[in-house]
Amino acid sequence: MSVKFGTSGLRGLSTELVGSVSALYATAFARHMLDSGALQTGSPVVIGRDFRPSSPEIAGTIMAAVKRLGLEPIDCGTIPTPALALYGASIGAAGIMVTGSHIPADRNGIKFYRPDGEINKSDEDAITRLASELKDSAQANMVDAGGGANHEADTTKLFVDRNLGVLPAGSLAGKRIGIYQHSSVARDMLVTVFEHFGATVFPLGRSEQFIPVDTEAVSPDTVTQLARWTDELALDAVLSTDGDGDRPLVADEHGMPLRGDLLGLVTARFLGAAVVATPVTSNSGLEQDGGFSVRRTRVGSPYVIAAMEEALASGELRVIGFEANGGLMLGSDFSIGETLIKALPTRDSFLPALAVLGTAAQRGLSLSALVNDFNLPVALSDRLENYASERSASLMAHLRGSRQQLETFLSPIGTVETVIDIDGLRVTLTDGRVIHFRPSGNAPEMRCYVEAADADSAAALLKQGLSLLASWSI
Repeated sequence: MSVKFGTSGLRGLSTELVGSVSALYATAFARHMLDSGALQTGSPVVIGRDFRPSSPEIAGTIMAAVKRLGLEPIDCGTIPTPALALYGASIGAAGIMVTGSHIPADRNGIKFYRPDGEINKSDEDAITRLASELKDSAQANMVDAGGGANHEADTTKLFVDRNLGVLPAGSLAGKRIGIYQHSSVARDMLVTVFEHFGATVFPLGRSEQFIPVDTEAVSPDTVTQLARWTDELALDAVLSTDGDGDRPLVADEHGMPLRGDLLGLVTARFLGAAVVATPVTSNSGLEQDGGFSVRRTRVGSPYVIAAMEEALASGELRVIGFEANGGLMLGSDFSIGETLIKALPTRDSFLPALAVLGTAAQRGLSLSALVNDFNLPVALSDRLENYASERSASLMAHLRGSRQQLETFLSPIGTVETVIDIDGLRVTLTDGRVIHFRPSGNAPEMRCYVEAADADSAAALLKQGLSLLASWSI
């Protein structure tokens, strides 16, 4: 069994998660919640899923498993992960979301929530330990097709209503916005929300087959399609999300996707945030903004949430977190005009999209002009798929083995000045360019992040970095 916790939840092949493995981990989670006192017998557990072919069966197995332990499963249907988390918090329920996020359909995953928010790394360790202890238990591995009371409509309404208060009424009137729907569980909610603010909305690319969309490494084919739509329909923007609706994709009037960390920066200003927690992979220009303090973390929502919790515990107010993929987390409540937006410490794709479109409209700027206004270093990222974990581990061990080995590996690109080893290796070269190598925590992929002063230099550096990664052999 090769399923494991990654940067956000449990991940593995769909063929492994369908059946006894999902029953085992749902049982381990439920036992951990009961043992810790977070839940009592009869407590509700909200359960949602994405549109992957394997997700309904996994969700059914999970509902049966939590029912066997005396908990009450609530079926929230196919909804965005932040909507599930919000609904769970509103009724004091734990939550389980069946989703592989942005990875291909041959893989899937399970995200777990305590009644007060996402589980943390200590929770993951406890669940993993319990799963190991229960692996030979027939009851813990029992596969039944369970169900629960259907609360999909209530979950949807709560999340939509939350987002209808983010901008003033009619603030996007006159805007032409495409919604790339593909197989995202957020696709219909996006149409509802942006039509509410007066935009003319064009639903595009709806698919009944699952399409993996990675908002941090948008494929060239997707970028080409976005550009075609903006040109043909004279769009001001195209919006989308990943499969479970917790990472935003915002493309400008030319179909060019905006970086997730730029979305986070704009949202931080939009909300008046005082503290921003974000991984080391986010743009280094954030510290230069000066409007808030920045706390850097490892990649993964549990680390960002932990940093937000530390800031709140130290007395900080107006705390947010975001990742380079654009997913935004609210550590504290925020007031927007007369509207109170309650804390939601899990990734959300709607608030950053609304903040960016609202900011651009309020300033009378196109999205591309808004990007230029912020004048961040040009940051790009991409990945090599099917990069075996053994291969990435071998490479990282070699690069960490000595400064000389790292310098030799990077010699075709430039000279090493400084190295940060928070998560992967982030290297600043003597000419100020940045290159960062990091194995994915969710899939057999190797990621490369770069920064440079201009787009051509960044693109060239990214190409060189990916070439070096491709040439490595064990």
